[in-house]
Amino acid sequence: MNRVTGDVVRVKDRALNRLNGYDYSQDGHYFVTICTHDRVEWFGVIRNGEMHLNENGVIALESWHDLLTHYHNLRLDACVVMPNHVHGIVIIDNGSWNGLKPFPTSNHGLSEILRGFKTFSSRKINAALVNGKKFQWQKSFHDHIIRNEIDLNNIRQYIDLNPREWSSDRENILMT
Repeated sequence: MNRVTGDVVRVKDRALNRLNGYDYSQDGHYFVTICTHDRVEWFGVIRNGEMHLNENGVIALESWHDLLTHYHNLRLDACVVMPNHVHGIVIIDNGSWNGLKPFPTSNHGLSEILRGFKTFSSRKINAALVNGKKFQWQKSFHDHIIRNEIDLNNIRQYIDLNPREWSSDRENILMT
């Protein structure tokens, strides 16, 4: 309700991105895609099928790997930073062992982990900008729950080949 006018304010219905009823803090492998706002190419360029990271791309990749220092129930698998998005495999493992006793965990879920990635990387990228622009991630992210070894290996291959397939990638703004 609008506090000034008293009118009922309707929020535009947004499609839910997560699987209804699924606990994204439980152990599992998750394939995620996180895009920049308006798919602006902030992270570098693809040349001859290889990704060449600029300073922002390096910050994004470093922020991705730095998640391990913030979330003790997290492991990371394959990852690629593309010109305007990041693909990665996140492994939530609430039973990780540190020698004789388990790591202390708060069972951080996928959304919280990716919110952290977006926050950490955005702060660092924006702090490095000098041209008055402001970096932003797209709201939310795409996820796929990896259900078996075949699926995992197919996704690893997709991530590995993604730079070579950029010309036909649906995230490539030149393709829209």
